[in-house]
Amino acid sequence: MAYDAITLILEGLTSIPLKHYAVALLLFLVIFIYNFLEFHFLSDLLTLFRGSPLSLTYDPSSHIYHGVVSNCRLLHARYMATPWLSSPHVQTAFLNFHGRPPPLDYTRKLFHASDGGTFALDWLKSSDVLGALAYEDDKTPIVIVIPGLTSDSSSAYLKHLAFSTAKRGWNVVVCNHRGLGGISVTSDCFYNAGWTKDIRDVINNLHHEYPNAPLFAVGTSIGANILVKYLGEDGEDIPIAGAVAICSPWDLLIGSKFICRRTVQKFYDRALTVGLQEYAQLHQTLYSRLGDWDGIVKNINKPYLTYLDYSPF
Repeated sequence: MAYDAITLILEGLTSIPLKHYAVALLLFLVIFIYNFLEFHFLSDLLTLFRGSPLSLTYDPSSHIYHGVVSNCRLLHARYMATPWLSSPHVQTAFLNFHGRPPPLDYTRKLFHASDGGTFALDWLKSSDVLGALAYEDDKTPIVIVIPGLTSDSSSAYLKHLAFSTAKRGWNVVVCNHRGLGGISVTSDCFYNAGWTKDIRDVINNLHHEYPNAPLFAVGTSIGANILVKYLGEDGEDIPIAGAVAICSPWDLLIGSKFICRRTVQKFYDRALTVGLQEYAQLHQTLYSRLGDWDGIVKNINKPYLTYLDYSPF
């Protein structure tokens, strides 16, 4: 009986046209990719693409809220992702591979830290951008940009940020991390997510050099973590008129666990790891003097670790 049942099942399966199997396979792949890349197109469709309200956390008595947030209509609007980019991972890929960053030429100035370290400050002034609003006086606002992990002023997203800001008449300076932007590490200190001395020194120096210019700071990723740590350490007694932290990891340990929770997240972790591997190899001479380079190479050549295992901090 069992043999007859199996035979009947096989005969039934072979009688199904191949195109039906192809359709079933295609449907399976679509569902798999939809969930793997965390698409939300269907949920957006069910809400007729009305988007969702922004979630704001603020102190109602804050003068910043009443002066800025309450008057910014964008922060009280609804957010809706572009329908054909209704996946955070597709958005990331699109930003990375689509389009060209705006053509711009930075003016580089080297900053020499008190410990002998050197890093690059790359300037883009409003007067350097064709068609920009230009305020040629000593009161032109300056925006200090702190890049993410292994990023520098040549990164596409920073070029877009610098260009858009300068286009509106403000001057921009990208504060590159030590050892990045083509500058060698000239002291025994690298950079890390908790190292705030460099940005503090840069801000104080700019305030001294341009006392009438309002200073603003923007940090992205690790740069955002550095920025908010600096703000927390120094409190209100700082020469900063405003600051924006974009995608700050806040807690690196929790962030490291989160970035490894699913297979798709591990691609990001791997990308960060590769960037730090290249950073270590770029500064091999200094690492060799400060520590066991053979041990570092042994770790670098391991099949896979997380980015925290390779971080310069």
